[in-house]
Amino acid sequence: MKDRSAERRSMVQRQIARRGVRHEGVLAALRGVPREAFISDELAEFAYDDTPLPIEAGQTISQPYIVALMLEALKPTPGDRVLEIGAGSGYAAAVMSRAVAEVYAVERHGELAALARRRLADLGFDNVHIRHGDGSLGWPEHAPYQGIAVAAGGPHIPRALLDQLAIGGRLVMPVGPARLQQLIRVTRKGEKEYVREDLTDVRFVPLIGEQGWTDPIGQQDGRRSPVARLIAECAEPIDDVPLAALLDRIGDSRVVLLGEATHGTSEFYRMRARITRELILRAGFRMVAVEADWPDAAAIDRHVRERPRERSWVPFTRFPTWMWRNQETHELVEWLYHYNQEIGDPAQRVSFHGLDLYSLHTSASEVIAYLDKVDPAAAAVARERYGCLTPWQGDPAAYGRAALVDRMQTCETHVVSMLTELLERRIELAAKDGDELFDATQNARLVTGAERYYRVMYYGSIESWNLRDQHMFDTLRAILDHRGPDSKMVVWEHNSHIGDAAATELGARGEHNLGQLCRRHFGDQVYLLGFGTDHGTVAAARDWGGPMEIMAVRPAHSASYERICHDSGVPAFLLHLRDPVRDALRSELMPARLERAIGVIYRPESELASHYFQAVLPSQFDEYVWFDETHAVEPLGPVHARGLPDTYPFGL
Repeated sequence: MKDRSAERRSMVQRQIARRGVRHEGVLAALRGVPREAFISDELAEFAYDDTPLPIEAGQTISQPYIVALMLEALKPTPGDRVLEIGAGSGYAAAVMSRAVAEVYAVERHGELAALARRRLADLGFDNVHIRHGDGSLGWPEHAPYQGIAVAAGGPHIPRALLDQLAIGGRLVMPVGPARLQQLIRVTRKGEKEYVREDLTDVRFVPLIGEQGWTDPIGQQDGRRSPVARLIAECAEPIDDVPLAALLDRIGDSRVVLLGEATHGTSEFYRMRARITRELILRAGFRMVAVEADWPDAAAIDRHVRERPRERSWVPFTRFPTWMWRNQETHELVEWLYHYNQEIGDPAQRVSFHGLDLYSLHTSASEVIAYLDKVDPAAAAVARERYGCLTPWQGDPAAYGRAALVDRMQTCETHVVSMLTELLERRIELAAKDGDELFDATQNARLVTGAERYYRVMYYGSIESWNLRDQHMFDTLRAILDHRGPDSKMVVWEHNSHIGDAAATELGARGEHNLGQLCRRHFGDQVYLLGFGTDHGTVAAARDWGGPMEIMAVRPAHSASYERICHDSGVPAFLLHLRDPVRDALRSELMPARLERAIGVIYRPESELASHYFQAVLPSQFDEYVWFDETHAVEPLGPVHARGLPDTYPFGL
């Protein structure tokens, strides 16, 4: 087995210690237990992500933070005897065993109990004992216990477990309905005296047994059918309803964010294009911004606004090429081009922009090209400064790795100086061509942001995610400021960027995103539309940098929002969430559920672990757009990396 101790130490520092767990015995225990040994080989790469993962018998292994939180709440000492209810894969029991003397764990699934027993024995955890049985009844033969950890939610604390708790001992358990649990700690003060403390909101699988729940299906999703019927009542079928009603709901919003549940679904692109055209024609929107790099989108902008093109190059040749080099995007671009030809005032033409920050070297080249025209001496300085990044031109990520591992001097000072000098000369250079200066300045901002992004990406996903979405938000605001106080923008990005992160488990981990930042800044003047699907096909790759495939999308998970939308029986609809036609819709959809997110990578075999997260849909979006069956986008060109057909404007 691959040595992943460095990843383990990093996980403990970033995901556990930084979030407030301070018990050194708990942190040391987590550093000493290989989580990958308790999951299947195909999921090993996700072992140190802060997320639950699927295991055998349809169950999950808890996220590392929850394991740490529960264990710290027990206040373990080296001499303790601890009881765990819900052994699962055996991982949490293994972690506990490194902080206490003996662990006794009960698991109701015989398959899991046998697997956990074998894994623990193979790894040498000889102070962990596994029993197959009803966890709600505990393991009285080895009582009393100084600590009892229950990894399943019950309607109340089982009397049997309270009786098995030693005086002075602590029991930690989630209590409440399946979707509204409270993690509590009970300390036994005397024979009949117990003190309860509420710790935090959590979501666990139900505790099934004689002193727990007796109906697991009813507890997990008993309201599914009524909610599906309510959706059917409130939904506006897309084929039958004009978009005028949607535009009325959008009202005077200045920014409209259009999501997608995948980066390769035709129906999402075409519906976003339909909404975008209506916003341009009926509501005065004059900017389209997409989840793409600035220089690539700028090439499209030069085409649709007929701005000068002094350099001929092909945009969108970096993986994943199909994300924007597809027939659906081509049709929108051509529509923008022809629409703009009818607009006499160039200042009123619709512009096209990219918000992302991956184009480190392309953007540096664009800054130099601009300065070559307006100030050759400044261009020479730019070449020298950006030359610091040249060794990593083919692999920008290697720059961040070198800066971290080799402790090399970074290029931060050079790229920040370049941006600062451009900003200081805005008044002087704007007189020559304001759009060209703005383009160059945004490229300089991108270089600055990308340089930092590639450095922080090795410190963890939260830091790099937050930096990226902050850059996209800052770019969005810069575009609005450049186009004037009355300007309006429509944005195309993935649901994970445009849905309010505060309403998802990602936000609970400390991530923010574009939608959340926009809501915070614009208030009711931003409108968030999420998109979803149940099944069909999608254009995606199995690995980063791999070939595009047309892949089958699995039907949605039974505990997901997508499943209840599918169960509504309406094949395609708009669902208003901000102020729905029936107040009950928001309240019925408020309990957190799974939500699917497929990016440019899709791994159906590990879909639950790779592509689902917890969310609260009515808080995440103002509107939800549903297509029950969807199809892959139509990519352009047989070999994407070699460019597009000569007749296609992206190739100009």
